[in-house]
Amino acid sequence: MVKRNIGRSKALGALTALLVLAGAAGVAAEPVSAQLPTAPAQTSPRAAIEVATRLADWQLQRMRDTDHVARATTETRNPRAWEQAAFWIGMTALADAGAPPRIRDAIVAMGRDNQWLPAARPYHADDLAITDSYLWASRHGAGAAAVAPTRKAFDYILANPPRVSLAWYLPPSGYNDTECLKRWCWCDALFMAPPPMIALSKLTGDRRYRDFAMKEYWATTDFLFDPAEHLYYRDSRFFDRRGDDGRKLFWSRGNGWVFASMPRIIPLLEKGSADRKRMEALFVEMAGRLKQLQKADGYWAPSLLSPEGSPPESSGTGFFTYGVAWGIKAGLLDRRDYGPVARRGWEALVRSIQPDGRLGWVQQVSDRPEKVEPSDTQYYGVGAFLLAATAIAAL
Repeated sequence: MVKRNIGRSKALGALTALLVLAGAAGVAAEPVSAQLPTAPAQTSPRAAIEVATRLADWQLQRMRDTDHVARATTETRNPRAWEQAAFWIGMTALADAGAPPRIRDAIVAMGRDNQWLPAARPYHADDLAITDSYLWASRHGAGAAAVAPTRKAFDYILANPPRVSLAWYLPPSGYNDTECLKRWCWCDALFMAPPPMIALSKLTGDRRYRDFAMKEYWATTDFLFDPAEHLYYRDSRFFDRRGDDGRKLFWSRGNGWVFASMPRIIPLLEKGSADRKRMEALFVEMAGRLKQLQKADGYWAPSLLSPEGSPPESSGTGFFTYGVAWGIKAGLLDRRDYGPVARRGWEALVRSIQPDGRLGWVQQVSDRPEKVEPSDTQYYGVGAFLLAATAIAAL
């Protein structure tokens, strides 16, 4: 097996070198999908965790230096904001899956450096995502100190529930002043805030956090979920928008955020409860549609209904692969039908790792499908990869 892996690595390296030389020589490039290696990725538990740990180590060396991010924002550099938070959520899954102790130690050190505080906006889901890793740390050596600021943040929301519409109206003052951002009016938010709020409920025994989170989760779902396509609009601005091909715009990563939120929530809900039954049914419904939309190369297109000529995209693919693999293990998805979906997704993710060790093909920060380049990477893309790796390993 070792010799075979070495041979495969040499073959992929040779292929990469040939592609570079062809480009330098002015040779006409093949379509992106034709350029990608097709050798199957190792899917044994040990191999999946090893490749994830290598990628985590690569990213850990670059947490304070964002030069590797093509479109770095103020939030990219903020260790409490959502971009890095998604990475740390993936890290908690990796630690739970048997990664070396340094992974756990890095999570706890990050929380202490952050003083266990969420980001600044009291209602904004993106600024609450980091609390999920704090709650994890509290159960792995950090203790009660890691919980107190999170509980204070969610107590404020419960005491002062936002009373705004879920409809998205962009004010003249700009995106960040959109009133509905006080609630979960964009589908990404369902990954960011509900899981830690429900985890806090589980940790403390206070059902109020869980009930608020589920009430708002279903309000967002009722508003943004398209029952005809079994997918989520990113927000209400996209209800009537269409791509250049006339098709509805369903953003891969946006739906990935939602699909990946459910494996993080379902195990925390009471077995047989109405909320759990509804979420399991929603998960299976989305999985069926995503199975249809996976491309032959294992990726999902940035715009899910427009796969023709689309580039690889690893962040949406990471979240979908995570969800499908988890669903098989949880008994919600049939292994014979969905095992190939998970395997193709994982192989695509492994192919996305670039020669310098980064995870490539990650669409940059946006709210809709956009172009993607091989060198594009981001903290949240790595987080999605780590979640996928741990779910693949569990299979």
